[in-house]
Amino acid sequence: QVQLVESGGGLVQAGGSLRLSCAASGSIFSINTMGWYRQAAGKQRELVASITSGGRANYTDSVKGRFTISRDNAKNTVYLQMNSLKPEDTGIYYCTAEVTRIVTRIIRDYWGQGTQVIVSS
Repeated sequence: QVQLVESGGGLVQAGGSLRLSCAASGSIFSINTMGWYRQAAGKQRELVASITSGGRANYTDSVKGRFTISRDNAKNTVYLQMNSLKPEDTGIYYCTAEVTRIVTRIIRDYWGQGTQVIVSS
């Protein structure tokens, strides 16, 4: 089995910063892309940022220049540094990882349980 555990969410004022972390563990042979999604109340889940195992990052337009995604491959951990936060960044943030399992070599996406981010105006 594979588990993703997120941490770092919370309440912050507009203009502030938060750093999210997500650690993957379990029957992992390798991890390709890791990413962060968010879901605001009443809205669909959207991709915020993703990063390949080689470090190539991709961002949704609304967070470019404010958020930075990074990863530590040795620790199977992905981070999301969020600066200049805005009320519209409020939502539940989920991490995801494309994992190749040990032994079976089956590839599938796994999701964390989500961490709440609230940005007050």
